[in-house]
Amino acid sequence: MGDVTDTQARRIGVVGAGIIGLAVARRMTELVPAATVTVLEKEDGLAQHQTGRNSGVVHAGIYYAPGSLKAQLCRHGGELLRTYCAERGIPLDECGKLVVALDESELARLRELERRAAANGVGAMRWVERDELREIEPNAAGIAGLHSPTTGITDYRAVAAAFADDVRSAGGSIELGAKVRAITPTSDGARVDTTVDTYSFDVLVICAGLQSDRVARLAGDERRGLLYPVPDPAYPFLGVHFTRRVRGGVDVGPNAVLAFAREGYRRRDVELDDLAETLRSRGFRALARRNWRMGARELRGSLSKHAFAAAARRYVPAVSADDLVPAPAGVRAQALDADGSLVDDFRIHTLGRVTAVRNAPSPGATSSMAIAEHIAERALAVV
Repeated sequence: MGDVTDTQARRIGVVGAGIIGLAVARRMTELVPAATVTVLEKEDGLAQHQTGRNSGVVHAGIYYAPGSLKAQLCRHGGELLRTYCAERGIPLDECGKLVVALDESELARLRELERRAAANGVGAMRWVERDELREIEPNAAGIAGLHSPTTGITDYRAVAAAFADDVRSAGGSIELGAKVRAITPTSDGARVDTTVDTYSFDVLVICAGLQSDRVARLAGDERRGLLYPVPDPAYPFLGVHFTRRVRGGVDVGPNAVLAFAREGYRRRDVELDDLAETLRSRGFRALARRNWRMGARELRGSLSKHAFAAAARRYVPAVSADDLVPAPAGVRAQALDADGSLVDDFRIHTLGRVTAVRNAPSPGATSSMAIAEHIAERALAVV
């Protein structure tokens, strides 16, 4: 789709100034140059939650079900992101990634990842045996691995800031401290009441991250809970990872435990309403019943540095507890179905002239520019 010059979308609103919301706003300024684009953000800065607290990985598309929106948008989004970072001088290091099988019991799952990677068109992905694995990463344990040389790392805060600069340069605005209190769909768009002002939009896109279900419900969307993860080894976003940071250092993790607040990044952060909503969720209770043993092990690793180091040593035997220091925590916005299963794809709902992003966890940052293309075309198609 090229520039949209004859659309009735002259006032475009985006809720959320994380990387996806800013990417959507940026794309709207490209498609509808004559429009007034306004981003509403409840915090006093950009990228305060998931965008600013993730691992910085630029994913290649290994894990995702072939044909899924995740698989399609991750590949395309990664290409767009690499080009954008090069143009804007944002560091992006294609350091590569090894996915390691520790023993024979993990080989079947590793072969399934190899199949998925091939089906998703992940370039240069290859199987490596024990000796070659050591050549790539001398400190790694394991009997085999998949090597993805195109997996990279970047600074998503810097990317989000660059997107915001693009929005402002195109005449758009970003309203900080503007918490959404009410959304009223109208025949020609939506009215949004915030803590600072009331706005009328011809098109509204909700990219509210950790609060996505609550904000979407204000616009009349169906109820759906967010999950603060209870771990299961079948879910590739959990377990011990060793992730280089683009500005130095290595993250070991993630460790996944139940958060007591949607925006709770410390153990003492407790929001009783958030916790009660999670515990009341039928889907959460079903997931917890199936995974309580793994959840207990993850909690032990969270509370004991020695226990966490022992898990890390399975992959890198040289790691000791003395090598580890606390790192900032993040909370994953992950949609959960009523039967307790995780929603395994991006989920985007359209409600008249309101479009709500209901599920866009990893690889959401990698895919952000491709997600923005997808959402912008979808949102403008109803005008």
